[in-house]
Amino acid sequence: MLEILYQDDALIAVNKPAGLAVHRSKMVGNAEEFLIDLLREQVGGITYLAHRLDRATSGVLLVARSSEIAAALGEQFMGRDVHKQYLAVVRGWPEPEEALIDYALPGSRETGPRREASTSYRRLATVEVPIALGRYPQQRYALVLAEPHTGRFRQIRKHMAHVHHPIIGDCQHGRGDHNRLYKQYFSCHRMLLHAWRLSFAHPLTGEPMRLEAPLDAAYQGLLERFGWSLPEL
Repeated sequence: MLEILYQDDALIAVNKPAGLAVHRSKMVGNAEEFLIDLLREQVGGITYLAHRLDRATSGVLLVARSSEIAAALGEQFMGRDVHKQYLAVVRGWPEPEEALIDYALPGSRETGPRREASTSYRRLATVEVPIALGRYPQQRYALVLAEPHTGRFRQIRKHMAHVHHPIIGDCQHGRGDHNRLYKQYFSCHRMLLHAWRLSFAHPLTGEPMRLEAPLDAAYQGLLERFGWSLPEL
C-alpha cells in the first residue's frame, strides 16, 4: 500500500518510495511496477501525474483526479509558484554553509541545449566517520536542505555533483566508492534524496497547502546513527 499524505476529490499526495518508477518510460527500463498503476488500484478511478520524481528519489508526489486539475497544478509548477524542499545526504561539508547554485543544465539528453537552472542549499548537519577510503582515514558527510527554483532533469543531483558534493547513492552523478561504503557499513542501498516538503495553492480553493513526507526507515535510521535531527521550518 502506498502512503497517502493527503486526499480529496481534486488531488492526492503520495509519499513515493525510493526505487519505484512513477510511470512507464524509456528512462526506467525494466521496471515491473509503477506508482501511477498501484495508486489507481488503491484509490480507484482515473489519476493524472501533476509532476514527477526520479525513480531513485522518495517523497511528496502530487497526483490529480482530472486532466483539468493536472493542468492547473502544472501551471503552478511551470510558473515557479510551488515551493519544494528536499533533504539530501552529500559527500563532504559544503562551503559556504548556505549558497545558490546557478548552473545551466541540459534536459534528459546530455547533448541537448542547456537551460538556466538554480538551486539553493543550506547545510543542516555534518558528521565525520572513522572509515578509511582512498587517502583519507575519515570521511565527511553532510545533511543538506535543497530548494530547486527551476525544474530541470535531475537538477539537484547534477547541481550537488557540480559543486563536488554528490548525493550518496546516486549511481549516475555520484561517487561509486562512497555509495559502496554506505551499503557496506550502513546497510543503506538507496539514493539519499527525499522530496520532504511541497507548498502550493489548492487548484480549486486557492487555499495554501504544505505537505510533508516522512522519511523511510533506511533514511531515518541513518539520521539517528549520525545524531542528526530535522529542522523545524
